[in-house]
Amino acid sequence: MRVAIVENTRITHHGQVGVALHERAALIDQHRPWTGQPLPAIPQADALVVFGGEQSATDDHTHPYLPALARLMQAYAMADKPVLGICLGAQLLARAYGAENHLGTAPEFGWTDVTLTKAGRADPVLSAVTDTFPIFQWHSDTFTLPQGAVHLATSASARHQAFRIGRATYGTQFHFEANRPMVADWLARFPELVDKMSPGWTSRHADLAATVGHQADAHGLALARAWVKLID
Repeated sequence: MRVAIVENTRITHHGQVGVALHERAALIDQHRPWTGQPLPAIPQADALVVFGGEQSATDDHTHPYLPALARLMQAYAMADKPVLGICLGAQLLARAYGAENHLGTAPEFGWTDVTLTKAGRADPVLSAVTDTFPIFQWHSDTFTLPQGAVHLATSASARHQAFRIGRATYGTQFHFEANRPMVADWLARFPELVDKMSPGWTSRHADLAATVGHQADAHGLALARAWVKLID
């Protein structure tokens, strides 16, 4: 199994997705197009993962590779190869399929509750978690649901938390890859950004990590394992 992973920012952790891939002994090809590296071939690997970043899905002027990345995600999906877009990756996937990106309209930060739709409860990946589950969020943007996509999950702040296109193409606004060590590292590296998103969150971090963070780790790994099972 060979999986292409696209990283969109300097600090990118694979987290629970990485754990699930390594459990299956997947070979990982890492691509960092923001450094000028080329994107993966269309489509060469058995699956494609696109992680998040600080840019918006429409920042073509600062990250000119974004339109090509959106097309790449669609090409993998059309080849019936599993695709996973997380946060920015989900927003790019929505863009690829004609949805609208809404900037700065849905800020969410920290471990928050996400609720499955009826379709989500029956989905082969999302059904791996409970009907309502805590998971980590860090975003300000959102998107409309692409035409033909299956709406899988929602939250109080961002209605479109997860969707599926076809058999195995998934977008999740929430960071289910973000386990507690990842969150702690983000907090250490970006304390000013954290405080801007959620004033006082730093002082609550330890208690939250021990409770909802612990639960979120289990949910994130369950989702990661379920998606990896879709890779041939």
